[in-house]
Amino acid sequence: MSDVVTRFAPSPTGYLHIGGARTALFNWLYARANDGKFLLRIEDTDLARSTPEAKAAILNGLEWLGLDHDGAVIYQSEQAERHRAIALELLNSGGAYRCFMTPDEISSEREAARHEGRVFQSPWRDRSAAEAPDSQPFVVRLKAPKSGQTRINDQVQGTVTFENAVLDDLILLRADGTPTYMLAVVVDDHDMGISHVIRGDDHLVNAARQNLIYDALGWDIPHYAHIPLIHGPDGKKLSKRHGALGVEAYRDMGYLPEAMRNYLVRLGWAYKDLEIASTEELLKVFDLGGINKAPARLDFDKMASINAHYIQQADNDRLAELTLNEMRHVKAWPLDGVTEDRVRNAMEILKNRAKTVSELADQGYFLVRARPIPLSGKVAKPLKGDAMPRLARLREALAECANWNAEGLGALLQNFAEDENVGFGKVGQPLRAVLTGGAPAPDLGAVCALLGKEETLARMDDALTAQNDT
Repeated sequence: MSDVVTRFAPSPTGYLHIGGARTALFNWLYARANDGKFLLRIEDTDLARSTPEAKAAILNGLEWLGLDHDGAVIYQSEQAERHRAIALELLNSGGAYRCFMTPDEISSEREAARHEGRVFQSPWRDRSAAEAPDSQPFVVRLKAPKSGQTRINDQVQGTVTFENAVLDDLILLRADGTPTYMLAVVVDDHDMGISHVIRGDDHLVNAARQNLIYDALGWDIPHYAHIPLIHGPDGKKLSKRHGALGVEAYRDMGYLPEAMRNYLVRLGWAYKDLEIASTEELLKVFDLGGINKAPARLDFDKMASINAHYIQQADNDRLAELTLNEMRHVKAWPLDGVTEDRVRNAMEILKNRAKTVSELADQGYFLVRARPIPLSGKVAKPLKGDAMPRLARLREALAECANWNAEGLGALLQNFAEDENVGFGKVGQPLRAVLTGGAPAPDLGAVCALLGKEETLARMDDALTAQNDT
């Protein structure tokens, strides 16, 4: 069994955003590629901001992406007693101290440190707790070294060095006895046996401060890989204005999970000229050495292009169910057994023209439209002049067609236009109007074939009858 153990450790204060999804994917791929373990820890120590809805969104997002984790989910809030015990252990060993500074003293020291260009310093670092007033609240601070350097040997960023003089005595336990993020992360990663910490490079300075805790406890430091953040198309830090949505939003927009995995892994990672790759292929080649130092830029056109590839490769039955679900629950279109069968039969044709499941539904709308189809406004323009008499003659030709398939119908329509001595548009545009109401649809031979002979003729009859009534 491999010694590789990775983790994804989101805070449940919102949805699983696309940057977090990529971090989870990199951790999952590295663990699976090395026959290791991928663990999930929910860092819910901020009880005021953590919500059950956010926890559910994270779990649902990972499940949709297909990123399965090993073992039970670890909730950081449930480990608080263990965190406190480690802080007390550091107190007893001299690696930490009690700080009795009042809020006013802290404010004054912060201002002095800012003015003098140095880090925050507590006078209690070198004083005895016995000097403190009775019942004075205190925090527990790490007694960090004030000289020398802390080096981060990072598998993406290389060696990064921090002067210890710029690293303050971080708080391990707050005055109410609750552990801080810095302490909890170190203890949890140690207890979970994490071998590789793969996370955003905004945590790089945290790694230096956390290393001081590892050193104080005499624990092995994990391997680090701090990956660049994702930027928007304009090169600026990704935000909601760029479309930094949760992964469930991309699911609802009609993206396939395998396409999102392929797209996300290419955001900041490369292997030769590999562009489109299945998850199975990625597992054979994924390595931390392929992660770039420069931030990746979100490209929605590229995302849609990759999704279109996977839609074309997807199983028709699976696509049909996704499309029908979109029609029922998002578009709120009424369906029955007949229209559902039309949609299922149309997948092989429709999927070659769509980039998302939502587009599949839109292109299949003509299959489920209720009759009679409204013919007004722009839709009615091709029906003026001699269009309706020609449509009546076409209806007769179609009624006599015995070879009702896309190829045969396409040839019939072309021959009809030639017999009428008009360009194909004079035939196709009126027919498309009455069959689809102007909605997106494939070639007319395929439209007729997918609707079936009875429905095609019925829609033409609706238009002809409406014309006669006016």
